[in-house]
Amino acid sequence: MTLEPRWPKYALRLAAIHNWLWGAWVILCPNQLFDFMGMDRPNHLWIWQGVGMLVAVFGIGYWLAANDFRRHWPVVLMGLVGKLLGPVGFFQSAITGQVPWSLGPLLLIQDIPWWFPLGAMLYLTFRDHSDPKSRSVAGSLADWTLDQANALAIATNGKSIAAMSAEQDVLLVFLRHAGCTFCRETLDELRSTRSAWTGLGMLPVVVHMGSDEEGRGMMQHFDLSDLPTISDPDCRLFRAYQLPRGNLSQLFGWNVWLRGFIVAIVKGYGFGKIRGDGFQLSGAFLVRHGKIIKANPSKDAADSCPWKPIVNDSVSSRAPRSV
Repeated sequence: MTLEPRWPKYALRLAAIHNWLWGAWVILCPNQLFDFMGMDRPNHLWIWQGVGMLVAVFGIGYWLAANDFRRHWPVVLMGLVGKLLGPVGFFQSAITGQVPWSLGPLLLIQDIPWWFPLGAMLYLTFRDHSDPKSRSVAGSLADWTLDQANALAIATNGKSIAAMSAEQDVLLVFLRHAGCTFCRETLDELRSTRSAWTGLGMLPVVVHMGSDEEGRGMMQHFDLSDLPTISDPDCRLFRAYQLPRGNLSQLFGWNVWLRGFIVAIVKGYGFGKIRGDGFQLSGAFLVRHGKIIKANPSKDAADSCPWKPIVNDSVSSRAPRSV
């Protein structure tokens, strides 16, 4: 069971107090900031005081959102957008000479320090909402054991993993969400090296998060329509094979961005719409008689062909299959 982090509650309450103090200062002492910065006092002081009132009112939203930041994520989003637009407005005004550059340090107090905590809260919210288990009701997505998964997950050829692996070695290839550029590379590489796994007597079975129809279209696009697929939108098979969801560095690290540019732009695989759990990592397994013989979970989202080491090792060892 994942423990609920406590820091968002304290961060949002601190943000609320900060907004109340800042708003009260602007409302009660509207000229002090301009006098301190050596700026002309505004002609319509009530407009500036109105800004202070809005800042103070938004503090109430922060305080209420602190009790459940995931449920009240729109408040967090609005707060982050405001903190991002504040510096943009300042730089635009400073460049045109409307405000002095000396006003910049105030950003260190008013806006920039909140980028990370508010952004992190939105990340945690999106991560949790993307998890298929968050949509389960009354245990409808209870986890499978490995044996249950092999028996209950039925491929498009009408057979279970257990049944297929009893007939020949199954190369179980897990893809990330539908539309993942790295998954397109995975399938294209699987197609181009067909002679390697057919020579070993392996049967690749592709597990994906889309519908059966989407799976068929995907396999046809890469000339792999003869291979069975398994639709696993709830990621129960992913969990049974203990494939984790990625952390921040595994999903958005520099290597992922660099490889993403190469695969999507240079190689031309492009980008697609996220359908499925965008945080789920991929992997590959060699299954024989329902047992995992070799496993190679992906290191990060950019590790697009985790099945290759399994095929290469099998080519090197030429381990005979026991009947």
